[in-house]
Amino acid sequence: MPTKRTTPDFILMIVTFTLLAIGLIMVYSASAIWAEYKFHDSFFFAKRQTLFAVVGVVAMFFIMNINYLTWRTWSKTILIVCFVLLILVLIPGIGNVRNGSRSWIGVGAFSIQPSEFMKLAMIAFLAKYLSERQKLITSFKKGLVPSLGLAFLAFAMIMLQPDLGTGTVMMGTCVVMIFIAGARVSHFAFLGLLGVAGFVGLIASAPYRIKRITSFLDPWSDPLGSGFQIIQSLYAIGPGGLFGLGLGESRQKFFYLPEPQTDFIFAILSEELGFIGGSFIILLFALLLWRGIRIALGAPDLYGSFLAVGIIAMVAIQVMINIGVVTGLMPVTGITLPFLSYGGSSLTLMLMAIGVLLNISRYSRY
Repeated sequence: MPTKRTTPDFILMIVTFTLLAIGLIMVYSASAIWAEYKFHDSFFFAKRQTLFAVVGVVAMFFIMNINYLTWRTWSKTILIVCFVLLILVLIPGIGNVRNGSRSWIGVGAFSIQPSEFMKLAMIAFLAKYLSERQKLITSFKKGLVPSLGLAFLAFAMIMLQPDLGTGTVMMGTCVVMIFIAGARVSHFAFLGLLGVAGFVGLIASAPYRIKRITSFLDPWSDPLGSGFQIIQSLYAIGPGGLFGLGLGESRQKFFYLPEPQTDFIFAILSEELGFIGGSFIILLFALLLWRGIRIALGAPDLYGSFLAVGIIAMVAIQVMINIGVVTGLMPVTGITLPFLSYGGSSLTLMLMAIGVLLNISRYSRY
C-alpha cells in the first residue's frame, strides 16, 4: 500500500505538454483550409481541439491527485459502464455514423467515442485481475483464457461498429500486459495462430479491408481509390526533405490528403517541418515511453506496475501503428496519433491516462 506521496514525474509532464502544444499548432495548420471551405472559419477544428485539450488537462491534473488504487476499487464498475456504452452506440438514433462506423454518441454539439474509453477501462480492470491472479497466469484455462476472453468480448463489440483500429490497439495492449505478467510463450504461440486466422477472416469478410491490404502492398494499383490516402501521404512526406517546406506551407492539405488533421497529421507535420520535425516528435514519444517504463518498474505494487505497463503499451502501439500507416509501412487502420491528431475522445482519454501515470509516479521508487 503506497503511503508516501512525492512530486509527479516532471519530465513526463513536460513531454506531454510539448506534444500537446505541437498538436494544437499542427491541427490548425493542417485543418485551416478545409475548415474555411466547409465552415467558413479557419479556426473551427483548432478551437474545438483546444477546448478538448483544456478539458483533458483539467482531467489530467484531477486524476493526478487521485490515488491510483482508487481505479482498482472502481475498475469493475467502470468496465461495466463502458460495456453499456458500447451497446448503446450500436442502437440507431443513439449512435452516430461517421465514415461507415457507428462509433460515436452525440452529446449536444459534441460526440464521445465509447471505444476509446474502453481501452483505459480494460487496462484498469486487467491490471487488477493480473495483480490478484499472477500465479495463475501460467495456467491456460485458469489464467490466460479468462483474461483474454474478456478482452476479446470487448474487441468483438468494438468490431460491431466496426472499428478495427481501436480494437487492435486494445487487444495489443492486453496481450502486452498478460505477457509481462508471466504468461507462457507456448500459450501465446497457440493463440497467435488462432488470432492470425481470425484476423484473416475479419479482413476477408469485408471487401474494403481487402482493398486496404492490397493498397498497402501496392497503393499505385488503385491510385484514385483504396491507395489514394497512402499515396497522398507519401507525396506530403517526400517533399518535406530535411527541414520541411515551413510551418503552414503544406501543399497536400489543399484538398489532396482527406481530413489531414486526423489520422494523417504526421504526414502534414513531416511536409512542413521535414525529417527533423518528424524525428523530434518520435524522440518525444520515445522519451515519454522511457519515463513510463521507469514508473512501471518503480511502482510500489503489482497493480501500479501493470497499470503503468498498460498505459505505456497503449500509447506505444498507437504511435507505431499511426506512423507506420502514414509512412506506408502498414495498412490504413484509422488510428489517431496521440496528443497530435484532431479528436476529442482520443485526446481526453490520453490525457486522463497520463494523469494516472503521473499519480503512480508520485509513489514510484526510482
